[in-house]
Amino acid sequence: MTDPYASRTPVHEQHLDGFGTVRILPLDPAADGAVVHGWVSEERAAFWGMNGLTRDQVADVYAHMATLGTHHAFLVVKDGEPVALLQTYDPAADRVSECYDTEPGDVGVHVLLAPSGTGGPRPGWTAALSGALMAYVLLGLDRTRIVVDPDVDNEKAIARFLKQGFTAGPAVVLPEVDLPDVYLPEKKAQLAFLRREVAFAG
Repeated sequence: MTDPYASRTPVHEQHLDGFGTVRILPLDPAADGAVVHGWVSEERAAFWGMNGLTRDQVADVYAHMATLGTHHAFLVVKDGEPVALLQTYDPAADRVSECYDTEPGDVGVHVLLAPSGTGGPRPGWTAALSGALMAYVLLGLDRTRIVVDPDVDNEKAIARFLKQGFTAGPAVVLPEVDLPDVYLPEKKAQLAFLRREVAFAG
């Protein structure tokens, strides 16, 4: 099978024995719009906040993000198959900074995993993929701490982060953002943190 993403230059590429090769590609809003729209439109992705948007509207969101120096979106591909959407951001330039004390070296992360497909859930799959994502975010970007802010009701995501070694922070209310180019409703979130020395102990 031909890899449709082979010609694109990754920001990170990592081969994991027994898992495959993970490549993290800068998101192309036009080329990747259909894939991402399919994911964010599913009920399970309700917490992502894009249910009900058209493919063009989703592409517009990411085209706008591509103009920012503080927020970045990536398509994560495993062996030529798209498996996750990764977003990184500077917490100091985000509304989350109003809810906790940011530190130099902090990086904010949002991750949306693709549906598990016809084979159903695969034990160890998410942990392996997350390891590659954390290697890029903490080592590749040379950051010292990840902050995540899943919706307080998104118990599955919160449990996954804690299993990966994150430490739960406070439950907070992220304030509404109402700007000409972006609108974000108020969000009740559970903050969690992962330091580099914990993720890559030893």
